[in-house]
Amino acid sequence: MLGAIVGDIIGSRFAWRNHKSKQFEWFSDQCRVSDNSVLMLATADALMNCNGNFDQLGTETTKSLRSWAAKYPLAGYGNLFRGWLRASDPKPYQSFGTGAAMRVMACGFVAAGQQEARELARKVTEITHNHPEGLKGAAAVAECVQMAWNGRTLREIREYVQDVYYRIHFTLDELRPIYRFSESCQETVPVALQAFFESKSYEDALRNAVSVGGDSDTIATITGGIAGAYYGGVPFELRRRALEMLDGHMLDTLREFAEFYMQKDIFAPAGQG
Repeated sequence: MLGAIVGDIIGSRFAWRNHKSKQFEWFSDQCRVSDNSVLMLATADALMNCNGNFDQLGTETTKSLRSWAAKYPLAGYGNLFRGWLRASDPKPYQSFGTGAAMRVMACGFVAAGQQEARELARKVTEITHNHPEGLKGAAAVAECVQMAWNGRTLREIREYVQDVYYRIHFTLDELRPIYRFSESCQETVPVALQAFFESKSYEDALRNAVSVGGDSDTIATITGGIAGAYYGGVPFELRRRALEMLDGHMLDTLREFAEFYMQKDIFAPAGQG
């Protein structure tokens, strides 16, 4: 999951000022932790609060998202989600925005199989993004993480996505000159997946994700989450710099989740993402 947080931080400075190249410095003073990481950690927190019984995962996720957003009010939430946060009785709002796909990484690490990953993704997503395209984007990302974490090959993951979720008929080189910012799952998730499919390493995956432009922090979050699971983690220096940007509450949640569900120490030199 740390792979997604690193992607969020590195992509954050390019979201509104796209950089259509794979050549860039990893970090700058404009990098930040966005709503992608906050809500992803909130979802991980909700999963842990269930103690292995996910019958009430939707309720737990509602409580956790609202609690974390209150703690981090300036993370950059979308207008519809802010309305959901303010509501006394929050209801889903038929969204197919990328908020559905960027917060489900933890579901892929928790799930025992692809079907469970899909079901967990549905439960944490339908409380807000109950449009079919929102649910589809979330399920695709969760299943990709689950498959990557459990040793499936890149080819197997790509073929599964093509068969079940998205027919991706473009390369990044073809898309890069024309791609523009979009906050929809159907226009963003396939791009993030293709950035992973064309990658040769975790670092290459993030450079792919940033270089295509668009909603760079969200694309890099999704790509980074899958790539971190697939390539065995995040390189030490990227991990160290990103962890320095997380506060104690974030670090404690990430550490607890990684140790319990991933059997990894996030601070160890060979830690997994």
